[in-house]
Amino acid sequence: MSESQPKVAIVTGAAQGIGRATAEELARDGWAAVVADLNLPLGEEVAASIRAAGKPALALEVDVTRRESVGRMVETVTAKFGRIDVLVNNAGIAGRAVPLLEVTDEDWDAMMAIDLKSMYYCCRAVLPGMLERRSGSIVNVASIAGKEGNPNMVPYSTAKAGVIGFTKALAKEVAAAGVRVNAVSPAVIETPILKQLTPAQVEYMKSKVPLGRLGQPEEVATVIAFLASHKASFVTGQCYDCSGGRAVY
Repeated sequence: MSESQPKVAIVTGAAQGIGRATAEELARDGWAAVVADLNLPLGEEVAASIRAAGKPALALEVDVTRRESVGRMVETVTAKFGRIDVLVNNAGIAGRAVPLLEVTDEDWDAMMAIDLKSMYYCCRAVLPGMLERRSGSIVNVASIAGKEGNPNMVPYSTAKAGVIGFTKALAKEVAAAGVRVNAVSPAVIETPILKQLTPAQVEYMKSKVPLGRLGQPEEVATVIAFLASHKASFVTGQCYDCSGGRAVY
């Protein structure tokens, strides 16, 4: 890869919502954007839109709950671009908004696989190259629920708390090797994921936001892009809120 070629950023769950906004923001900042999503047709639309704006983009179908699928993604990106500079672990689900006594084993296992274990798979896959080059940035999308907990969303809150702990531990592990690891903690954001929740649950989360409104995907994307960039070169192991003031710690 020549110095004139753009650096490369993988964004999982990038076919819509925060992931799409992040892929588009990174592309505007000069990164080659890899739109990784289980929904390949929708991912192709995002990549095509980025390319239409004159920026490099590649759409890939990936199931982040399967180690083999994640491995193929990394192999494909490395073969095409020669490197992976940034990984944004964004893929996730909200799950059902129900009391704990109504949570099924299937609910719990799906949440942990998609929202937490996927980050383990993706980080393990990209880290060898980053450690070899002694350079790289990983940004994990957590949630304010991982800090404060949301009632009727115990599996989601638990998984996102795990994301925050995962981020802090891994950041300390790889810092001396030149790899930075941070998290972003959004409050309720206006994305298609809200369709998985009841209107009452969405209103509850919105009521906790001092700014009094839903956040927009683009507002989260700008924070992710900052953490991914060299502008945040002395920032690692942090959980940056994008919560409209809901949490201030």
